[in-house]
Amino acid sequence: MREDMLFTYSTGNPTGATIVFLHGGGGGGWMWRPQIEALKDTYHILAPDLPEHGKSAGIKPFSISGSVECLQELIRTQAHGGKAHVVGLSEGAQILVALLASSPDLVDHAVVSSALMRKMAGMNWFGPKFWTATYKSIEPLNKYDWWVRLNARSYGIPDEFLPDMKETYKSLTANAFADILVENQKFRLPTGLEKVHSPTLVVGGMKEYRVMRDSIKDVAAAILGAKGYLVRHTKRMPMALEHNWNLSAPELFTNTVRAWIENQPLPEELEPIQ
Repeated sequence: MREDMLFTYSTGNPTGATIVFLHGGGGGGWMWRPQIEALKDTYHILAPDLPEHGKSAGIKPFSISGSVECLQELIRTQAHGGKAHVVGLSEGAQILVALLASSPDLVDHAVVSSALMRKMAGMNWFGPKFWTATYKSIEPLNKYDWWVRLNARSYGIPDEFLPDMKETYKSLTANAFADILVENQKFRLPTGLEKVHSPTLVVGGMKEYRVMRDSIKDVAAAILGAKGYLVRHTKRMPMALEHNWNLSAPELFTNTVRAWIENQPLPEELEPIQ
């Protein structure tokens, strides 16, 4: 594998259509294990570690535009037919939106989950130096299981993923942490989405910040035929778990992805955003 190529977990049906899963900031391809296990008999699956994450930590600095360039090559060279269904969560969803704007021909169906497009109050006060210093102050704690478990639970990550999360934390540097946060906060709706004809589902949790719900509306309005929905979970869960619902509600997430890319009715837990 070339040094500038993303580490990518590849599995699934050797003749099936390809699904590419894009994880959120600070995560890794391992976060998609429930979806991979449920879909691999039907689909060919690609789950990369994004730049400066996990086993792709050597590809740096992290940026959304740089991630898009890596994904363009990944899809062209490894996706069946040079095209893929693409599913993105959080910062991975921002990357998916940027990919749609720049290379709509590479995306069959798209599932955009919780892609921030607007400024969050107060976050513009903090720059790279602040986030680098912040991470350096907590970095020594990453070697302790209790600290990793505490962070995992706050984000709705089950204990079975703790070894994966700990390995990701080991590879994450202070500069990478700053790059990830700064890119996430400065990303805005890109030009070029008016050219997209890929069926696009834009979704997020009902309890997420208003700025996120407004971002869902922004993306859905910018893409011809896109649909915006909020997820109504049957069990009560805090906002962070709603955000990471691929792990906190894996069956519902998987059923949503399957229904969308197979042009079937969406689960009843999804309600059109008003």
